[in-house]
Amino acid sequence: MRIATYNVEWFDSLFDDDGQLVLDGSWSARHDVTKLMQTEALGTVFTALDADVVMVIEAPDTNRHRDTVRALESFAAAFDLRARRAVMGFSNDTQQEIALMYDPDVVSAQHDAKGQAPVPGAPQMPGAPRFDGTFRIDLDIDATEDKVVFSKPPLEVALTVKTTGQVIRLIGAHLKSKAPHGATNRDEVMRLSIANRRKQLAQAIWLRARVDEHLEAGEPLIVMGDLNDGPGLDEYEHLFGRSSVEIILGSKPHALFDPHASKALLRRIGPQPTTARFYISQDKRYLQALLDYVMVSADLRSKAQGWRIWHPFDDPACWTTPELRDALLMASDHFPVTLDIDL
Repeated sequence: MRIATYNVEWFDSLFDDDGQLVLDGSWSARHDVTKLMQTEALGTVFTALDADVVMVIEAPDTNRHRDTVRALESFAAAFDLRARRAVMGFSNDTQQEIALMYDPDVVSAQHDAKGQAPVPGAPQMPGAPRFDGTFRIDLDIDATEDKVVFSKPPLEVALTVKTTGQVIRLIGAHLKSKAPHGATNRDEVMRLSIANRRKQLAQAIWLRARVDEHLEAGEPLIVMGDLNDGPGLDEYEHLFGRSSVEIILGSKPHALFDPHASKALLRRIGPQPTTARFYISQDKRYLQALLDYVMVSADLRSKAQGWRIWHPFDDPACWTTPELRDALLMASDHFPVTLDIDL
């Protein structure tokens, strides 16, 4: 079975309110890329992935007029994808949902949120609250309780393998960006960067608390998505000791595993795997970073047959297939990560 995570930059802009693809020459939300160009590129990438399950980060929006599931299933039908059904969890206000596409002939999937549901004014119960609620934590050790929320609540899925009946827990996450958006001077950059990192680490602690609950119950688990973080990615990391990736990975006996994260943690200087490529206008160059992960629990590690970052320059098969290489660059500023696993 192939499981993938893919952050599709502004997927929502490619659909109309009826969930149909807008296949014309109007501009997409990507720089100098039309909607038709991005859609065709995404079709090429998803077809090449041929995944049984795809966790879509920045999936099309759900609101009064739009529907994430309808849009994704329309996209799957347009390109005759096996992963032709979709499920999502709690919607958000960012126009960037988290959703799962899957092959219904291979697996069944349902949103299965855990934790205490939000109750206004109620005290926080033991354990991690539900991801559409509020997490209370002292972020800066000032004896004052901070209230943390997810702008994009993680998607919790119960995935059932049809041939064996095995149930795997999936959590798709898109943690808060650390970028100091809106800062106009150096002091504001520093203040916003530290505040954003503090909130991101709190989200990671919240997510790790849910991970611990599943692992202590003996449930196989895969955590996947865009964590917007990795060891050594910014100069403020030393203020907090650990990256959010390290927090979510955890430690033995309940550690999660992702080989790309492990490599980055062991070697902070020198070549490292990367999953995203951004143009930095002020520097007139591209920045590459490891942001996307597929982490598995210890009981799944022996079943894992290989992780792959579909990087257009670093993956030999992508590089030597010009149509796929160009499509990966056209489709998004992130590249898919896949795990082949025997379930």
